[in-house]
Amino acid sequence: MNQRLRALSDAGVSIWLDDLSRKRLTSGGLAELIAQDSVVGVTTNPSIFAAALNDSADYAKQLRGLASAPVEQAITELCATDVRDACDLFAPIYVATGGEDGRVSIEVEPGLAHDTAATIAQAAELHALVDRENVLIKIPATAAGLPAITETIAAGISVNVTLIFSVQRYREVMNAYLAGLERAARAGHDLSKIHSVASLFVSRIDTEVDARLQAAGHTELVGRAGVANAIVAYAAFTEVFTDARFATLAALGANAQRPLWASTGTKNPDYSDTLYVASLVAPGVVNTMPEKTLRAFGDHGEVLASIDGQSAAAQAQLDAISAVGIDLPDVFAQLETEGVDKFIASWNELGRAVQEARLALSE
Repeated sequence: MNQRLRALSDAGVSIWLDDLSRKRLTSGGLAELIAQDSVVGVTTNPSIFAAALNDSADYAKQLRGLASAPVEQAITELCATDVRDACDLFAPIYVATGGEDGRVSIEVEPGLAHDTAATIAQAAELHALVDRENVLIKIPATAAGLPAITETIAAGISVNVTLIFSVQRYREVMNAYLAGLERAARAGHDLSKIHSVASLFVSRIDTEVDARLQAAGHTELVGRAGVANAIVAYAAFTEVFTDARFATLAALGANAQRPLWASTGTKNPDYSDTLYVASLVAPGVVNTMPEKTLRAFGDHGEVLASIDGQSAAAQAQLDAISAVGIDLPDVFAQLETEGVDKFIASWNELGRAVQEARLALSE
């Protein structure tokens, strides 16, 4: 077992892989990451599935069976099959961790990001289609996504809330989760079976803030916003899940909604390739990494001090960035819009790939 990754796990960080493909499943590659690299979960998104379909012939047999299905149905069936098989692979970890880990995510269609009712309906459909306790349904943290999160949690379905950028929106996400738990309790659901993670994106914040800082001539502040924002978010998590409202739910068996660090691959080559892993160590968090980042940490990553208790210094960093004229609320709003648009583009690319693959099989 890789000792650096093991040390990260021992520090309280759940290591999830931000990638899934049929090839990973059939080749034993994912099983190897579980056995050797402390990987205890998987996240997916439309971009990941588009790359998987383009790079592998492993989907041909299932595509033939979906030759006459609408493209959206074909995409959903292909993705759900991979997620279901991954859920089965992670089932022992799911049982051993009481449902915290051993999780695999599948995302609602990104084009529904601003449609509450359609998101709620598809979340229920995906949950039934995958039909595994350890699946997480990914719902974006848009304004329309918040009531969908509450409704889905209230139905007893576990959720991965994605595309969170600001701490303000993160607080709204936590409130949506707690409201869902309160409704679930009134409906008689077993709260101990309901889990959730809140995916806070990190590197994308630095990419946008750094560009604005450089344009304004304040290069001394680059590379600080992403980690600082995550640290302040972790303090908000600690506050919310130690207060009286959650204590009432915890007495009924409820689980805290864990922060998940997403977008943790370093995009700036001047930064350490393990920056968004080593700098965000804390008990009870998840870090989902692309394989490149996972390998980098396994090779030379170091577990730094816990971020618990560092929120004042982190807030000071954000205040300094704001003080030189960077409009952080505008950054976060822009990143949310871009995030939804990128996932829609990937979904459309996935649709084209399915169509092209089916055409090639029919020739």
